[in-house]
Formats: sequence, structure tokens, C-alpha cells
Amino acid sequence: MNNINKGKPLPLGSSITSIGVNFSLIATNAEYVEILLFDEDNSVLPRKIFKLDENFCTGPYWHAEIEDLKEGCIYAFKVKQKNNGLNNNYENKVLLDPCSRGITGWDRYKREKTLKKIENINSCLKSVVCKRNLFNFKDYPRPKHLWEETIIYEVHIKAFNESNDKNLSCFKKFLNKIPYLKELGITTIELLPIFCFDPSDSPTGLKNFWGYSPINWFTPHFEYCSNESAEKNREEFRRFVEECHKAQIEVILDVVYNHTTEGNSEGPIISWKGIDENLYYFIDQEKNYQDVSGCGNTIAANRGLVRKLIIESLKCWANELGVDGFRFDLGIALSRGENLIPLDNPPIFEDIECEPELADIKLISEP
Repeated sequence: MNNINKGKPLPLGSSITSIGVNFSLIATNAEYVEILLFDEDNSVLPRKIFKLDENFCTGPYWHAEIEDLKEGCIYAFKVKQKNNGLNNNYENKVLLDPCSRGITGWDRYKREKTLKKIENINSCLKSVVCKRNLFNFKDYPRPKHLWEETIIYEVHIKAFNESNDKNLSCFKKFLNKIPYLKELGITTIELLPIFCFDPSDSPTGLKNFWGYSPINWFTPHFEYCSNESAEKNREEFRRFVEECHKAQIEVILDVVYNHTTEGNSEGPIISWKGIDENLYYFIDQEKNYQDVSGCGNTIAANRGLVRKLIIESLKCWANELGVDGFRFDLGIALSRGENLIPLDNPPIFEDIECEPELADIKLISEP
């Protein structure tokens, strides 16, 4: 028996409490939100559905604490939009939590089932509740190389290890390359995108190799990990960063916050789009997705609630997983305001500068 309490609006996503798990989702135009709980990674039906009405809503936040849940709980959302013409209503879609630290369901996932308003419960991705343990900076402190002494080695984690032991994950194989990198004299590695992405987000017959269209901003890509469980993937990445720090090598991530895998108005409905498309994306009065990224959509990083999600993602990687810096893919795209008008003082960069938990990380922006 899982009792439900009102819970709290913060932190966003799923967080473990003393009696269960608190869920919080930003959905400014929702009529109601449903939390779906699943027994297994590939379950095609939820074991329980909790419907959140206005009593579980504080401003734009929908939240509830469900008792007797723990780490590893598998869940997803459904969102019913208000009948006001603002957002398309994708109430049939099972949606990923934008803040989920773990993702599962890849064995049954089919990208074609994410399109339009057809039901996807037989082939949906699901979120996983994970602990939010902080990185062990006491034993593995940041190297903190001065900028003028920084030598960056850019690397695709899979390609860099392609010829090594096929039985080890990319992050585990990389550890064997650390002595080689030290011989080169590098101080810092910059990983090409490792945010979780859809391998089938590609032309027919091909596979997405580069990962520049994220499906989530908080979760390491499953194909780069041993993928025994969501939490083990996080621990594996922490171990990778620990070994880099032990060798005095900084870890910078190439991050993509300017667009997502959901494409334009005809693209997939996986997470953000089904939750609150007119919040997360720039959309004009004719319902066309405005696109400065060249990838079908542009994230509205000028809006406070969207910026909050980006900042939470940065803090997750920096403080929970130990990352030392970020290189913003198409960083200039994050400087756009309404109707894609360039802003002189983009608020997302001011927010990052003002965040004390991000004060000692390195920042690079692609122009």
C-alpha cells in the first residue's frame, strides 16, 4: 500500500525522503498530472497510477510524496493539458521526467511510437529513482589547473576506446588510457556529448553516433556504461572521474542545452514536449517551432523555469558526479529571447555566474 502525501515542489524530479519518494514536475499548463509506477524495466502496464489534481500543485510545480518507494523505483508521467489551445495535448504519451537521473526501457523502446498522439506505453522509456549522493571531493579533489596551463584533449568516449576489450564499458576502458594521456602532457579531457540520447535519432539505416540531440540532461548515456542499473551507471561515471582526478586530469563535458531530440512540431514526444512545449521551446503564433539550432527546435533558455532546469542539470554533473567544467555546444543559441531575438545580457549565463555551487568550474562557450 503506497499512501500519497502532498509532498514538496523542490527539489525537482524524484528525490528519496525518509518515508518514500518525492516527485516534482514543472508543468505550467497542466490540468492534471499522473505518476505511473512500474514493476520492471520492460513492463508494458503500470502497477499503479496516482492522479495529481490541483491539491498537489503549487504555482507551476506538481508534486507528491509517495510512501514506501525507494531507490530503483521505475516511474513516468502523463500530463493532461488545459483546453486553452496553448499546448498540444499528448495525454496518451508516457513521458520521461526531465530531471530523472536514470532511464530504462531501452529493450522495448521504439522511436516511431513516440510520434503524434498514438499511445506508446508498450514501447516507452521510463525514469528511475536514484540517490543524489555528492561526489567525494575530499578524497578526489578537483585538479583546478590554471587556464594558462590548461591543455585540453577532446575525445569521443566510444571512438577513443573502440579497439579495446569489448567486455568493458567505455568509461572503464578509458581508465587504461590515462597513462597515455599523461605522457602527452594533457591536463584536461573534454568529452563529446555523454548526455543520454536516442541511438535511433538518425537517418534510416544509420545509427546516432555523436549524441548531439539529448533525450535528457541528467543521465549518462546508457551505451557508454555497463548498464547493469541506473545507479550503477552513475557510480561507474563517478569512478571514472575519481580516477581522472587522481591522475590530476580535469573532466569537462561538451553539453547540449540549446535543443533536444524532440525535433519540430512533427517530431517525437518523449519528455519536454508532452509536458509543456510552450514553456521549453520557442514556438510562434502559428504553432511552428522556431529553430536557430538547425535541429528542429530551440530551448527557451531566457525563461526562468527553463533556466532552473539547466542550472539543476549543471549542478548534478558538477556536484553529484564530479565534473570540472562544461563546454556549451552552440552556446550563442542560449542567448536568444522571444522570437529568437539576440539578448545583450543572456540571463542563463548570469544565473550560472551567480550560482555558488558552480563557482569553481571551467566554462567554455561555442560561438
